[in-house]
Amino acid sequence: MRAQKTTRRVVSALLVLAAMAAPARARANGPVRILVLKEHGVGSASLVQPYLDRFVALAAGRNGWAGAEGRYFTRRDEAESFVRLEKPDFGIFSLGAFLALRSEYRLDVIGQVAVTLAGGHQYYLISRHASGLPGCKGQTLASDHAEDRRFVDRVVARGAFSLGDFRLVATQRPLQTTKKVLTDEAVCALVDDAQLADLSHLQGSDGVRTVWQSSELPPMVVAAFPGPSPAERRRFQETLATLCQGDGESACAEVGIVSLRAAHPSDYARIVAAYGSP
Repeated sequence: MRAQKTTRRVVSALLVLAAMAAPARARANGPVRILVLKEHGVGSASLVQPYLDRFVALAAGRNGWAGAEGRYFTRRDEAESFVRLEKPDFGIFSLGAFLALRSEYRLDVIGQVAVTLAGGHQYYLISRHASGLPGCKGQTLASDHAEDRRFVDRVVARGAFSLGDFRLVATQRPLQTTKKVLTDEAVCALVDDAQLADLSHLQGSDGVRTVWQSSELPPMVVAAFPGPSPAERRRFQETLATLCQGDGESACAEVGIVSLRAAHPSDYARIVAAYGSP
């Protein structure tokens, strides 16, 4: 039940952000298109999409847009197909997805959003049997984050380890990862802060502990695609810090938006440098 509430909270936060954070008017060449890509997100895109449609329609009426569209994805390949076909104007990205797509789609950082329980802020190795990182190396490692090896090796681990140091047990869902450790199907697991927060609520988690943790990483990225004019980008960026004020304050608090503000490429320069060129 708690996982379901967490799912609704995280998804709602992203949808409110997508709806509220659009430019003040539609672009002359068509509706404003907003892409939300939350990798390792919970809930299917088909389930979430109707909520996103309603939020965008509400925002369009309140702001007098001629048109606006939003799409929510949890898979990178599906989001890329949408980008190629629909040419969105702005996007909200998980950090790993932004780093991987930044160069190809010429994404420019214009903001950042921190959402409670969204995950991806910090990563951990957990184990019941290993006493530290050396005890995990060479052993089985469960993770639903292992598909992006470059991100894990260069940004998360930063030289402490690489995924090649372990015998990987690939998983598809966050809960599946932690359960591999609870049932001794894996000696260690690589999880993020959201998964770690849920660990204590799982039956059989006694004795499972953190044996390594990463540095804290910056929040999800609000980025502009090449289409919007410089003026449109500036207007959007200047609006970000005000969206959770006044009438928007209670809405942001309800869905767990901790902070929403303008950002610049320099705020992510260290992470971009660590990730390197794809």
